Amino acid sequence: MGRMTASPARRRVLLAAPRGYCAGVDRAVIAVEKALEQYGAPVYVRHEIVHNKYVVQTLEKKGAVFVERTEEVPPGNIVMFSAHGVAPVVHDEAARGQLATIDATCPLVTKVHKEAVRFASDDYDILLIGHEGHEEVIGTSGEAPDHIQLVDGPSDVAKVEVRDPSKVVWLSQTTLSVDETMETVDALKEKFPQLISPPSDDICYATQNRQLAVKQMGAEAELVIVVGSRNSSNSKRLVEVAMLAGSRAAYLVDFASEIDEAWLEGVTTVGVTSGASVPEVLVEEVLAWLTERGYGDVELVRAADEHITFSLPKELRRDLREEAAALVAERGGSGTADTSASSSASASASTSASAE
Repeated sequence: MGRMTASPARRRVLLAAPRGYCAGVDRAVIAVEKALEQYGAPVYVRHEIVHNKYVVQTLEKKGAVFVERTEEVPPGNIVMFSAHGVAPVVHDEAARGQLATIDATCPLVTKVHKEAVRFASDDYDILLIGHEGHEEVIGTSGEAPDHIQLVDGPSDVAKVEVRDPSKVVWLSQTTLSVDETMETVDALKEKFPQLISPPSDDICYATQNRQLAVKQMGAEAELVIVVGSRNSSNSKRLVEVAMLAGSRAAYLVDFASEIDEAWLEGVTTVGVTSGASVPEVLVEEVLAWLTERGYGDVELVRAADEHITFSLPKELRRDLREEAAALVAERGGSGTADTSASSSASASASTSASAE
């Protein structure tokens, strides 16, 4: 009998925990579903409710209509604001457009908005660390446009100018990478030694936990697959964190079908995680795809336990179709509101924080 050849290295998958839905996303997605249940279609949503292609397509099939501008919603209808938050001017647009509103802004984003208003009322210069053009940054900036300037990374620090270096505070977009934000903060502190930090860290617990899990797996996994959409800031950060943690390659995919088999060449350990707006079903499809190719051995990399829940938007406990009809009648508008689909069912007070 011939000599046994050495068995190839064991192929395995490191699965990040926590991953996927955070409490704010869970709340926003359930809010759209509840609104459709209670009031019937259409329910208009300003911008994508969360940055995930699959979630948006699924809700569209149920009757949600996504619009870029408030003005696109016909009078007498319901409009929902996305988890990323909106500027006060958008609430004004909705009122002018005779629309009933549901605000699905993540409570952690609302906290940053309130900090911006408070520091602006005390006449501070506010340095908002974040990515230009991101919906969350637009919403926060709109709370105090005369006091806020955007700092998009450490390279932006050189051009920052303030009125009084002893009255400066930094705030940040909630979905950034922790390390990148602190690098920007350090550069700002060098320039403005009296810079004040926000009362509590703005980067959300879910963003931090997901990055922590990826850091733990990155050194061991030659390849990391992040399930998430291209316009999801927190998902893109997970790819960057994986590379910085030592992974040879990291890719962002919306679906398992986007994975290239060539990525598996010479890889024994694959790390898998998902962004905060990604339903677990998409991760399960990736795991099934990997199992078919010999990576069926799954180990959990647990960085934290999440038990945070947020109650649903309070507007889901009222009859918004009637409110929308009243707004049109009151202002002599031309819109017609359909009240037949409304129901008196009140929304459940709290939602599960994680779809693990």
